[in-house]
Amino acid sequence: MKDTHANGDAMPRREFLKFSAAAGLLAGLAPGSVHASSSGDEPAMTPSRKFNGSYEGAQINRLAFPLGGIGAGMICLEGTGAFSHISIRNQPDVFNEPCMFAAVCVRGEKPVARVLEGPVPGWKLFGMRAAATGLGEKSFGLPRFARAKFTTRFPFGSIVLDDASVPLEVGITGWSPFTPGDSDGSSLPVAGVEYRFTNPTAATVEAVFSFNAKQFFTGRDGKLPNAVKALDGGYVIWSAGSGEKPWEEASFAVSVSDPESKVNHAWFRGSWFDPLTMAWNDIAAGACFDRPPTDEAAPSPGGTVFVPFTLAPGATRTIAVRLCWYCGKSNIREFGMGEPDHKKDKTGVAYSPWYSGRFADVAAIAAHWRDNYGSLREASARFSKAFYDTTLPAEVVEAVAANLGILKSPTVLRQTDGRLWAWEGCRDEEGCCSGSCTHVWNYAQAIAHLFPDLERSLRETEFGPNQDDVGHQQFRAALPIRAVENTFHSAADGQLGGIMKVHREWRIGGDTDWLRGLWPRVRKSLDYCIETWDPDRKGWLEEPHHNTYDIEFWGPNGMCTSFYLGALQAAVLMGNALGDDVKEYAALLDRGTKRAESELFDGEYFIQKIEWKGLRAADPTVTGFGSKYSPEALALLEKEGPKYQYGTGCLSDGVLGSWIALMCGVGQVLDAQKVASHLSAVHRHNLKHDLSAHVNPQRPTFAAGAEGGLLLCTWPKGGALSLPFVYSNEVWTGIEYQVASHLICMGMVDEGLEVVRVCRARYDGRIRNPFDEYECGHWYARALASYGLLQALSGARYDAVEKVLHLTPAIAGDFRSFLATKTGYGVVGLKDGKPFLEVRSGSINVEKIDCVPAGSAAAS
Repeated sequence: MKDTHANGDAMPRREFLKFSAAAGLLAGLAPGSVHASSSGDEPAMTPSRKFNGSYEGAQINRLAFPLGGIGAGMICLEGTGAFSHISIRNQPDVFNEPCMFAAVCVRGEKPVARVLEGPVPGWKLFGMRAAATGLGEKSFGLPRFARAKFTTRFPFGSIVLDDASVPLEVGITGWSPFTPGDSDGSSLPVAGVEYRFTNPTAATVEAVFSFNAKQFFTGRDGKLPNAVKALDGGYVIWSAGSGEKPWEEASFAVSVSDPESKVNHAWFRGSWFDPLTMAWNDIAAGACFDRPPTDEAAPSPGGTVFVPFTLAPGATRTIAVRLCWYCGKSNIREFGMGEPDHKKDKTGVAYSPWYSGRFADVAAIAAHWRDNYGSLREASARFSKAFYDTTLPAEVVEAVAANLGILKSPTVLRQTDGRLWAWEGCRDEEGCCSGSCTHVWNYAQAIAHLFPDLERSLRETEFGPNQDDVGHQQFRAALPIRAVENTFHSAADGQLGGIMKVHREWRIGGDTDWLRGLWPRVRKSLDYCIETWDPDRKGWLEEPHHNTYDIEFWGPNGMCTSFYLGALQAAVLMGNALGDDVKEYAALLDRGTKRAESELFDGEYFIQKIEWKGLRAADPTVTGFGSKYSPEALALLEKEGPKYQYGTGCLSDGVLGSWIALMCGVGQVLDAQKVASHLSAVHRHNLKHDLSAHVNPQRPTFAAGAEGGLLLCTWPKGGALSLPFVYSNEVWTGIEYQVASHLICMGMVDEGLEVVRVCRARYDGRIRNPFDEYECGHWYARALASYGLLQALSGARYDAVEKVLHLTPAIAGDFRSFLATKTGYGVVGLKDGKPFLEVRSGSINVEKIDCVPAGSAAAS
């Protein structure tokens, strides 16, 4: 028999059971797609890979799977089993790979010792910073296993190691807590790494496992006081902060729960390569001993925890290593865009992570992690099992799961009062584009469903301290979160999108009192938008309006007008529910819809009418973010209008507001047939399978050469501007996912899935990390749009206000899909043509299922 399950591949059950035993996967977790690995001493080959399947050969070269908590920092488990991108000091530290590794020694007449990792990828030997000087501080020269294979079932990542010279089958499973609805449990600064050993031979095997780490907290200058401290079942790598830089104090703990474990707190102290040389001598000899910490005046260069074990023929042993950290202070103090010297002035209170308000130090976190490891793992496995218990296409499951890792990355911060704050993405050593930027986080759909309390905190910031008394909303929040002077212009798509998201949070949470408390601020925001961008009440945005492309659009366009109509419709729905008078909004909605459909739709797709004369706004040369005009740009202005528009172009985001309205339960805005026509045009004109001949003078690393991708804009009918909006020639995964899910929502399932496949093909591990979809920085927030694919395909949306489960699948026939709500999660779908809901955790109070199957008369 064969197992197939949302993985795009199949394999004999006997082989799958052998693989899952070696990988140490939980019983009951959905199987992954794997391929036969090379055996003996033959070089590992890279097989053709199925979506949601395993990675091996060249596919693990760049693979790094995030482990950590929401806003708590991150450690990545690479596809080889190595640890990298260690970013636990409240800032990204991409490519930070200190000397930290696990190892095993099989004792005997000729002991065999190996680092518990696959081969070092070639780009690390030459292609990374300082490689040409030898990288003597790394462990790359120590013997490793010959082959590695990686499979993920988020939040678990599992590796199989293989080497003919080691008489053990070895698997590694890395994970960190992730349970929908449990924001605190999912925000812990912890990671678990489980090493599973099976004896396939006919003889008893005696071995010693070890987890080793050099001191990697000594400050940038290497002079801060540091030590390897004692911890029950392990050790702590610690460094003090300085009087001038208290935020550099940091602790990293390693521990196991085994009565036979021993801890060497004091590596050999010496020069050159002495410490690692002597540590490996111990490992290679199968040593296992205790050595107490040294005095801080002569600190230890590293620590090791040993676990000896004996395996009878056929026996298996799993050793769980618990990692946790504590960096309770930072120097991060971000100001809003309108505050003077916001990059220079760091005086005042700085950001502290959520966990520092709950735990006193790393010992407290280590104790909590030890005491709750089992229950947190069980809860995370329950979620994983439910998430992968699906019949949705493999490429969709992969795209959604891969980007959930963004929530474990340094992109997301959570301050001590629990409120969420985020960058757009991560530069290598600092956050990129601060302030939970509203027009970027518009696209993200995951947090609202998985952790509704955290998403609500974003709305409370936007309509609270970020909004002034006239309704002007700062689209980048300060950190720590606080009110700042609003002197920078608002972002139209961000502010209008927030109104739709208030509607979403109300429907997900079912708390009308929460909505009632926020409603006056929502009205004030919408009134500001009308007065600022539609002062003549035409029903579309006409005055120059800032947006996610970091420029202003001059004149009405399909993209931002669809946001406007969606916000008006959301306001009507919320106002009516609260008994407020929203007739003016309803009239504007009707007027704007008719105008947009008749004047912005060109018969195939929605366009922009560039207008810059006769408006209330000042001349383009003095208004806007990109208002610098050289003499030659002035000449271009008279000929084509303001720089950075799209005019008659086919914009992938051209009806973005309509998609967000669907995701937020606001309903369809704009004529459905015209929206479908626009999306079909985007698929036809903007999706490229080979970019070799494509001209992109902008940022090419997102997609280039023979790769495929969805371009932000094309001009299939001519009229291309000399200087279109600044990112028009690029490819962004967040836009690919929103277009894909919108296509699916409108019945074009095959076209939507094609976009997803083209996107994920670029992230196969050879060139890019499959778990780091980047745009302006690593782990870019916009990619969380991929979660919308679940709602698009299943049509499942739970309304906690009306207690109705809406089920309007885009796919025909029976199916199963994951569903998360505020109070619980489970699996939803059709079985034998009838709707069902299986609650796997918590509760979901459904009084009615409103089901409209695909292809039914009601659906059409």
